[in-house]
Amino acid sequence: MDLTQAPRWPIWPWVLALLAALTVVGILFTQAQAIARDAERARPAVPWPVSAAPASVAVTSTATDAGAPAARPSNPGTPTTVPVDAQWSTAVAGRTGIPERALRAYASAALTVQREQPGCGLGWNTLAGLGAIESAHGAHSGGMLGADGYPDPPIRGIALDGAASAAIPDTDGGRFDGDAAWDRAVGPLQFIPATWERWGADANGDGTADPNQIDDAAFAAARYLCASGEMTSAAGWRRAVFSYNHLDSYVDDVAAAANDYARLAG
Repeated sequence: MDLTQAPRWPIWPWVLALLAALTVVGILFTQAQAIARDAERARPAVPWPVSAAPASVAVTSTATDAGAPAARPSNPGTPTTVPVDAQWSTAVAGRTGIPERALRAYASAALTVQREQPGCGLGWNTLAGLGAIESAHGAHSGGMLGADGYPDPPIRGIALDGAASAAIPDTDGGRFDGDAAWDRAVGPLQFIPATWERWGADANGDGTADPNQIDDAAFAAARYLCASGEMTSAAGWRRAVFSYNHLDSYVDDVAAAANDYARLAG
């Protein structure tokens, strides 16, 4: 047999197949890049709040200064947390849109914890980020934070009866959440009474540690966060906020809000 006369397969189908394969690879690569860009845009530009250190907050000279957190009128007392200068809180509230009553509570709690636990590094803007996500600073569902630091109407979450949450039977006799059967998250920072039993604090000095009251809640939240360790690194900050609510998306939302407040505060 004359091998020089053997039939030859045309080359162009192979060329077309190769071009088609390269086209598919190119499309998949482009899609992967687009997905990566979308994922990057969905995350905060900074993984933990930029510095808005408590040291930038002006402290009043006395606990009775006009800038101090107001005690509940029915039972006035001396605040147990560091009071904040009224001029500072008015200016920053105007720039950030945070209600001044809430801002004073966040800043006062951060200042106090800075003195108690200087290694923590908690900034007021982190507490403000929590307050924004948890209850719009006490304004959830059209409510309003009063001068006494209590939201009106009270903020109460769903019954933690196991239907759409973990099952947590009542631990406070309905004292804070109005439910004698099941616990509910309450107040501007959404504490569960069972958690409040450990972390509750009386920041406004009225003799009662109440999660419905913004000063008490902010101070308790500050201590709760710092119990996770330092918050001066990305990993430390995210670990602390994750302990508050075990969702990475929640941590990202708090970071975005806290960073915005730090930027607007200047």
